[in-house]
Amino acid sequence: MAWTSRPEIALLRDLVALHSVSGTEETIARWVELWAVGAGLRVVRDDAAVTIAVASAAPGPTLAFVSHLDTVPAGEGWTRPVFEPTIEGDRLYGRGSGDAKASVASMLMAARDLAESGGPAHGRLLVILGYEEETKHTTMGTALERLGAIDAAVVGEPTNLDIAIAQRGLMMVDLVARGLQRHAGYAADNPDFTNAIVELSRNVAKLPALFHERVHPILGVATATPTMLEGGVSRNVTPPVARAVLDVRSTPDWTHAELAEALGAALDVEVVVTSDRLVPCETPAGSRLLALASQVRPAGKQFGSPTCSDWVFLRDRDAIKCGPGTSRRSHTPDEYVDLPEVSEARTFYRQLAQAYLT
Repeated sequence: MAWTSRPEIALLRDLVALHSVSGTEETIARWVELWAVGAGLRVVRDDAAVTIAVASAAPGPTLAFVSHLDTVPAGEGWTRPVFEPTIEGDRLYGRGSGDAKASVASMLMAARDLAESGGPAHGRLLVILGYEEETKHTTMGTALERLGAIDAAVVGEPTNLDIAIAQRGLMMVDLVARGLQRHAGYAADNPDFTNAIVELSRNVAKLPALFHERVHPILGVATATPTMLEGGVSRNVTPPVARAVLDVRSTPDWTHAELAEALGAALDVEVVVTSDRLVPCETPAGSRLLALASQVRPAGKQFGSPTCSDWVFLRDRDAIKCGPGTSRRSHTPDEYVDLPEVSEARTFYRQLAQAYLT
């Protein structure tokens, strides 16, 4: 198949060729705005998002397709050009190809298809493309505040077009242990001596046993994973302070305040929460959006996602996460997307919009 002859693939190639590492999205945002104008779509670009609207004259609900224009930096280890989209067989390689420009291209084409078919029967479709999602400065919260009521949303992230119906939250925590600084040669002289590294290690060893009393039916148990360690003054000096950074992946069974309290009760070091804004999300019971998505794409498996996304800003709406691409390839060298999924996503998004806005 000549993939480059398919409009959604040509659009994806153009998007991947535009450098848009977080914080540098102005060029791609302007490009998408001009593309939408050329496609005859209503578009607004501001400092929070590029937003495209396809509306009916008849009142009805608002469905949002949500994704992001930024990528992580290139990093190392690439064997192909980073920002030059390369098609090999049925795959397109390049930074951002799967995370999340494949979703962006498919959503944009679905919006164009919906408009060209006469638009939705009722309500409106919004395609909302935010900036800096890959950082703590994501603009999606601001974009959604400006757009008013949204009834349902599909978050475009790589899921191999399976349907995420729950998403783990993320809380960042520092564990701080304190001890006595002295010459290491005299560490054994005082029975009351405390080594901060030993204290920290003893507490870190308790982490795998925590949070097992609540098991979410989709996501399982919450986890606390140490990802960074810091401590020490010199090789022959005992440390006064040692610190571990924890990546706590939460489930809807816990609030972040409850997780912090549980850590404080189980550990005898200082527990400092440094970030708790990325709360877990879950598709509501009886979701109309999920029922329609399953009808439109019966092959889509339902699962729980371990990775965070802008879903956090839509956690009180009827929402799912679904898009082309493989999550485990996100942020890696030689990132790629399977092109049949991009074409399938274009059809899925259009059909879902038509069904929801009937």
